[in-house]
Amino acid sequence: MKQNKNRRKNIFAAVVTILLLFSAGGGLFAQSASEISKKSADIIDFVSMEMDLTIIIRDARGSERVRQLTMSSGLFNGVNKTLIRFMAPSDVKGTALLIYDYQDKEDDMWIYMPALKKVRRIISSERGKSFMGSEFTNADMSKPNHIDFNYTLIGSATYEGKECWVVEAEGKDQNIKRSNGYSKSISYIEKDTYLCYKTEYYNMAGDLHRIRITSDYKNVTKSSYFAYSTTMENVKNGRISEMKVNKMDTGKNFREDMFSPNALQ
Repeated sequence: MKQNKNRRKNIFAAVVTILLLFSAGGGLFAQSASEISKKSADIIDFVSMEMDLTIIIRDARGSERVRQLTMSSGLFNGVNKTLIRFMAPSDVKGTALLIYDYQDKEDDMWIYMPALKKVRRIISSERGKSFMGSEFTNADMSKPNHIDFNYTLIGSATYEGKECWVVEAEGKDQNIKRSNGYSKSISYIEKDTYLCYKTEYYNMAGDLHRIRITSDYKNVTKSSYFAYSTTMENVKNGRISEMKVNKMDTGKNFREDMFSPNALQ
């Protein structure tokens, strides 16, 4: 009798322990914040594509500037290379940005300005600055290196009717934070699809600075998606920039020499 009673106590204790593990960490076998963030980044990762885009820049008074550009990307020897060219209006036409997106180190970036007739490397301290006068930054034009951040699963929330994980990503040191232009971000990642629909960016003082809203996802390959509409709002100055994809072609075969700094001119 006593033996059965002790056995029941042991079973009860084991059940309580398991429940505590699940409630504390979202489940003993639950995904970590880092894993969730990595899957969210990987689901929009594809090797080769070409896009026509429009960027609309609006200030707090409602005045508007529109820019047309193309973006081409390819994978060469494990490095994702992206070329962005501005097609209109005339004051930015011919400007080009080249990005080498590495997995384990800071990206390389170069810009060509027609007025200067010169290719210039974008240094680390310039990565977090405005991308051609928009509320997007140069760093926003490439994927952040996953290993540069510490991830925390804050909890869950409903955003636009979607059940989301809320994941915080904080730069591991001050150099990483300054290079990316923000101290931390908080992302809302849908649980069913791993698609990110909202990201809040906080400045070096820890204040909310920008909010990115991503929508109109389309399935561009069997296993990857791309957002055809991305809006960045600067909550400090009221400016809003919207990037729209007008056309996308995947599976393109580009020559690697097209993605050379010497080819920007």
